[in-house]
Amino acid sequence: MSTSAVVVGAGIAGLASAVSLARVGWQITVLERAAEAGEIGAGFAMSRNAVAAFRGLGFGDDDVAALGYATWAGGTFDWRGRPILTVPGSPEVRDAVGLIGVHRRRVHAALLGRAVALGVHVVPRSTVTDLDPGVADGAPAVVGGRAADLVVGADGIRSAVRGVVFPRIAPVYSGYSSWRAVVPGVFGGEALTQFWGPHAEYGILPTTPAGGPDETYWYGYVRMPERTRLGGPDGELAAAKARAAGWAAPVQEVLDATDPATLLRHDVHHLPGGAPSYTSGRVVLVGDAAHGTVPTMGQGAATALEDGLCVGLLVGAPVAAGGRLAPALAGFDAARRPRCRGLARASVASGRFGAHLGVGQGLRNALMRLTPTGAVVRGAEAAMGWTPPQAAPPVR
Repeated sequence: MSTSAVVVGAGIAGLASAVSLARVGWQITVLERAAEAGEIGAGFAMSRNAVAAFRGLGFGDDDVAALGYATWAGGTFDWRGRPILTVPGSPEVRDAVGLIGVHRRRVHAALLGRAVALGVHVVPRSTVTDLDPGVADGAPAVVGGRAADLVVGADGIRSAVRGVVFPRIAPVYSGYSSWRAVVPGVFGGEALTQFWGPHAEYGILPTTPAGGPDETYWYGYVRMPERTRLGGPDGELAAAKARAAGWAAPVQEVLDATDPATLLRHDVHHLPGGAPSYTSGRVVLVGDAAHGTVPTMGQGAATALEDGLCVGLLVGAPVAAGGRLAPALAGFDAARRPRCRGLARASVASGRFGAHLGVGQGLRNALMRLTPTGAVVRGAEAAMGWTPPQAAPPVR
């Protein structure tokens, strides 16, 4: 049967959804409010579950290698550089906490290229001002004057789509803001290294792609009043350096190598509890629109990719095979909401014990030094051991 979807938002979650639906035969239009579909962000640690979702979208070994630097989560240090919880380099442990250091733009470009190759129509400068979510097994949805069998709300933490179907759900400021930049050269070690101090965290991650020039991603996640203004790029970098004064040498070195013009900062908002359902009518919510959380476990982009792949496997495939939309959407919600809510809760707890902690640093550090390697592996497996589901069968 002929099926059409409108995806609102051309970020990672939206493009992953578009690719996944197009791969099972849907006709896809992506509405993007920006002048062009692009990615503003810096880098991120692409964990095993994110790589599994990326591969599930049809990408192979060479595509993965082109994204960035294959490495692992090497451990956590205090703000002076003393070890808190280091991860040994044994193969079994490195496999458990393996990741790829990537630039978001490369991931986005790969998804956009695949979407266009599959016939996805991307419409820039498209602001959604009206939406009728329709009825899952009844009237079609209408968004921006377009009728659709499905609407995918992939428009971020301040989602206009979510605002229609769940108007009482609004983002809350976390109390923290995050600097991010990708700089040329090699800094820190060969693994993701994180430094914790009172109400702050800095991280350093190699992101050099196969055959590409050396580059390193860093972030600073610090407590700060909402909507703080620091006087432009030079002021932002000066503030990041001032906040890290006296911290470990790798942090100082990567900040010194940063061009102020490349530095980004955004206040971190989240959705406590997430949306009450990830579906409503013919609408499905994905990524931050559904479950935006604090970044302390680094699962934002990973769950966006998972969501996007699952839209195709759990909704697109059974409907394209002649199944009804309502049970397909119910299956998506049943599969995705418990997992993403669990990760969101774990991220909040991780923040309270980690970067959000003020007093009690010494006690926290002492307790973490007693953590056995097996516990690290089990924790990583719970978050990162996700594998893509099989395509759902049609329910007629």
